[in-house]
This record gives sequence, structure tokens and C-alpha cells, in this order.
Amino acid sequence: MKNISVFCGSSMGRRESYRVAAERLGRCVARHGDVIVYGGASVGLMRVLADAALAEGGRVIGFMPEAIDKFEVTYNDITELHIVGSMAERKQKMVEMSDSFIAMPGGMGTLDEFFEVAVLSQLRIIDKPVALYNIDGYYDKLLDFIDGAVDDGFIRSEHRGNIVVDDDPERLLMKLDAYKPVEVGKWVDHIKKETGK
Repeated sequence: MKNISVFCGSSMGRRESYRVAAERLGRCVARHGDVIVYGGASVGLMRVLADAALAEGGRVIGFMPEAIDKFEVTYNDITELHIVGSMAERKQKMVEMSDSFIAMPGGMGTLDEFFEVAVLSQLRIIDKPVALYNIDGYYDKLLDFIDGAVDDGFIRSEHRGNIVVDDDPERLLMKLDAYKPVEVGKWVDHIKKETGK
């Protein structure tokens, strides 16, 4: 049994495919015997994801910051709910508890969560897989941007290679299970050298 953090929108998005994808992922994770760790909301794709996992008999653990809990969007009927003091604490707890991370379509909060764990992976603070569930090409432009940053020398190709991408939940979970972090080598020495240190 693994804990899989899923970052996704508290909105539904404009495409029905996003709702369908959230439901498929929730069911797949539960069928694999894994646990969903998420932001604890009862709205948007977050609710769809949680409901799908619970409907399959899966476990769902939520972390809800106090500042958001007061808006009455907390999902109290999940397996386990933790009210935490801040957004930063929510992310920290999810990182500590989880074995892997999946970003579904979402907004600024989802991007913040995704990039935080991607950076932790880059720095080898964690050796846990980080994935984009790329429904209907939602993340294509972001991946183009990252690839451009590789071309311009701001992101190393090895770090780009650590990001798992797929649009199918079963394949995505298989890739997470098979993940081995790309060895980055002495990239810190390289950036020191290019800086003239």
C-alpha cells in the first residue's frame, strides 16, 4: 500500500474530460490498494477524486488549512481529515506522508504544489516520483515551457527527465511504481564552473 498525493482543482474546469479523469484516477488508485492523499476539499475535481476512491472502498486522507476550512468546503466524510495551520503545513504534511505525487488539471494552487515537489526532487531532498496527469494536453504548454528552459540552460535535462507524464491513470500508476530517479551527477559543480567559481 502506497500513499499517493494528488494535486488538483477545487473547480471542475470547463471540460467534462477533467471530471471523468478525476473519477478514473480515484478508482484506479483504490483498486491498486493505494491511498489518496489530497487537499481535503468537498468541491471541484478534489471532490470527484475523493468520491471515486471511496466508492471503490479506498482510503482518502485530506489536509485542510484552517484559513480555508472556515469557508465550509472541507470534506468531513473522508477516511481521515487533518486540519492544519497553514498552506505551507499542508504541503509539508503531504510531502512527508506520500510516496509519490500526481498533478491533475488545476490552477495556481496545483501548480504551486507540483513545482514544490519537483524542486524537492531536483535537489534530492526527496526521491519520490512526481507526475503530470496530462488530460487533453492540459499540461502541454507547461511542458513546452520547461523544455524551453532546458534549451536555455535553466533546467537540466536530467531534472526534466524526472517528471513522469501520461494521460492514462493505469499507465501513470505503473510508471510511478517503476520509477527510479535519474542520476543527476555533479550538476552543482557544473553551475559553479559556469559561474566562474
